[in-house]
Amino acid sequence: MFDRVTYDALVVGARCAGAAAAMLMARSGLRVLAIDRGDYGTDALSTHALMRAGVLQLHRWGVLPKVLAAGTPSVRTATFHYGDDLVEVTVGASHGVDALCAPRRSVLDRLLVDEASEAGAEVRHGHAVAGLIRGPGGRVRGATIRDRAGRLVEIQASLVVGADGIGSTVAQLAGAAVRRLGHHASAVTYGYWSGLGMSGYHWYYREGLNVGVIPTNAGQHCVFVAVPSARFRNGLRGAAAYHRVLTEIAPDLAAKISGATGALRAFAGRPGFLRQPCGPGWALVGDAGYFKDPVTAHGISDALRDAELLARAVVRGTDQAFAEYAAARDDLSLPLFEATDAIASFEWDLETLKQHHQAVNRAMKREVEHFPALGAASRGADTRLPSANLHREMETV
Repeated sequence: MFDRVTYDALVVGARCAGAAAAMLMARSGLRVLAIDRGDYGTDALSTHALMRAGVLQLHRWGVLPKVLAAGTPSVRTATFHYGDDLVEVTVGASHGVDALCAPRRSVLDRLLVDEASEAGAEVRHGHAVAGLIRGPGGRVRGATIRDRAGRLVEIQASLVVGADGIGSTVAQLAGAAVRRLGHHASAVTYGYWSGLGMSGYHWYYREGLNVGVIPTNAGQHCVFVAVPSARFRNGLRGAAAYHRVLTEIAPDLAAKISGATGALRAFAGRPGFLRQPCGPGWALVGDAGYFKDPVTAHGISDALRDAELLARAVVRGTDQAFAEYAAARDDLSLPLFEATDAIASFEWDLETLKQHHQAVNRAMKREVEHFPALGAASRGADTRLPSANLHREMETV
């Protein structure tokens, strides 16, 4: 079933965070197994817009050209529609990146899995974690894995990484504490539409309402409607409500898709959180460790950010390295988390919203500057350690 039963790292979840972490660890010479309960190349519940920090990571890792070659359009402007007031922001060149993009998850996740496999990671779909294996003192030493047929196998690993989403099984089994909890949540309904003829990101706001237009693969646009979660649960849901909100906030856009039919997907919302990011023999990355409301469209960018922060810590393999991972994640995340939670409250007028967006922008700039200061990490350049060192270091943690 598996190439071996002992690994340096077992990554549970092979979506954008897990696949990226597996790729980076494998590029540094570590023996990595990544599993995912889903199928290879499938889509995910996500509006999938990347901000500069996320695009920068793909560029640094050498993955961005493949994302663009898959037909993902370059995004060079972001237009904020504050009621009738328009603010257009041009995406300038910075650190080798001169555009944003929003690849479908069926494109991005598949490419990251392919890169992880090419780097030497073993990737298995249709497998889920069933339990953690603990050694003396309770340290995690691996996990029990179940395939679709229900067969179980024990995998020994120096580190088990939970990249298995908001309801992370690894986080639950490891007992990861919630360190920060958001107070608000937005509900998001979205669909894909062709023929809109719009370039760039478009974000529309009226009090209590938010609409986003995101150009993506196959000539389509992801169009989402976000409302307070309580309003969604109390009836502002479904296709009729979706089109009604579009008509209210962006009538020209609504007219372009009037009469068109397409499947809608919805996320009812939940407050954001920051969980304890690591412990003896385990770590969390992506939504498993840090989830914030999707209203600021920054989740994937942070997932890619944390994949590298964690991979660097794993390659070093010391207590100090993991402490620095936790500190960096929290330091970079908290300003974004707080500003996003304030926006998700929908308790703002448009002038206050602009202030929240300025706070988001400041936090994003800090992220962008963080990794260039650390140096290259595209293919295990200056942080490479032999995998045997990881075993020796982590035995003492």
